[in-house]
Amino acid sequence: MKIALIHDYLNQYGGGERVLEVLMEMFPDAPIYTLLHDGERTLNRFSNRVKATSFLDFSLARRRHRLFIPLMPMAMKSLKISEQYDLIISDSAGFAKGFEQKPKTFHVSYIHTPLRYAWEQEYYLANIISKPEILISKPILNYLKKWDFDAAQKPDILIANSNFIAEKIKKYYQRDVAKVIYPPVDTLQFYRDPELHTPNAKSYYLAAGRLLHYKKFDLVIEAFSKLKLPLKIAGGGPELEKLKNQNARLKAGAEFLGFVSDDELRTLYNGARALIFPQVEDFGLVAAEAQACGAPAIAFAGGGALEIIQDGKTGIFFKEQNSESLAEAVRKFEHLKFDRNRISRIAMGRFAKNIFKDKMLELINGCFSFHEN
Repeated sequence: MKIALIHDYLNQYGGGERVLEVLMEMFPDAPIYTLLHDGERTLNRFSNRVKATSFLDFSLARRRHRLFIPLMPMAMKSLKISEQYDLIISDSAGFAKGFEQKPKTFHVSYIHTPLRYAWEQEYYLANIISKPEILISKPILNYLKKWDFDAAQKPDILIANSNFIAEKIKKYYQRDVAKVIYPPVDTLQFYRDPELHTPNAKSYYLAAGRLLHYKKFDLVIEAFSKLKLPLKIAGGGPELEKLKNQNARLKAGAEFLGFVSDDELRTLYNGARALIFPQVEDFGLVAAEAQACGAPAIAFAGGGALEIIQDGKTGIFFKEQNSESLAEAVRKFEHLKFDRNRISRIAMGRFAKNIFKDKMLELINGCFSFHEN
C-alpha cells in the first residue's frame, strides 16, 4: 500500500507530535503533509519527511499560528495531495482530517480532540477583552464549527485517543468511533530508574507541558505559594512571562526550567515527588509518561486523567479546579505512600508504544480486509 500521513501543523512539539513520530516509525516510507512546518521548533524530527505544506507556511504564521486559525480550513483544502495513496492517516486536533479526499483513498483519522476553538469557544475567547473583538470572533468560530462538523464526516473511520474524546465525537460529530486507542508512551525513553528517586532525597513537585491558558499552570503556582513546597515547571509557551510574573508576585518560589530534552524530562519524572496535573486534557500524555517513570500524580478529576490515574494506586484526584482544592490534595498526598515500581508496571502495561502500534495495525488491517471484500 502507498500511505501518507497528515498532521495539523508542525511548529511545536507536544503529545500530538509524539503520536506522529510513532506513526512515522510504523510507516517509514509515508510522507507527511501539514499546514506549516518549523524545523527548529520541532527539533528537526520531521524535516526529512515533510513532503508539502500550505500557503500558511511563512514566518509569522509559524510563530503565531493561532492568528491564522480562520484560514486553516482553506489552507488544508489547498494542500496538493496525490491520488496515488491507498491509505491516508490523519492525526488531528482540528484541521488535518479536512483535506480534499480522493475517491479511491481510504482515510483513517486519529482524533486528539474535536476542534476546540469551534466547540469550546471559551478557549479562543479567553484572552479577548474588548466587545468588538468578541463580536468579530463569534461568527468566525461558528463558521469553524460548521466546517469541523462537515470535515469529520469525511474519514472512513475515526479513532479516539480516549473515551473522553470518543464521547465528544459522538456529541459534536454525531459519529461513533471505531476504537479508542490511547496515545503511546516511548517506554525505551520513559521508564523507572530507582537511582533517580530515593525517599531521603530532597524532593520536589513537577508540572510539565506547554504553557497554555487551559493547562492551568497559574492554579499550580497559586497553590504552591500557600504550600511553600519546592515546585519545578518544565516547558515553554505563550503563558511563560505571565506565569513568571505571577510567581514573583506571589513569592511562590517555582523554578522555571524551560524546554527540556527527553532525557532531562525522564530524570525530572523519576525524581519528582509527584506530577501536578490540574488541567482537563483530551488524554494527557505527560501524565502517562510520568507514570511510566513511577511518579504518582495529583490530578484534577476530569478529562483523560480519569483514564490514566487510578485513585489511591497511581495517584490521587482533587475535585474542584481551584488552588484551594489542589493545595488540600497536596497536603493529603504528603501523608501517603505509593509503590513507584507498581505505578511504572501499570503504565507500561497500558500505554507502551508497542500496544499502540499493535492496536492501530489490527484496526487498519481489519478495515482494509473488509474494504477489499
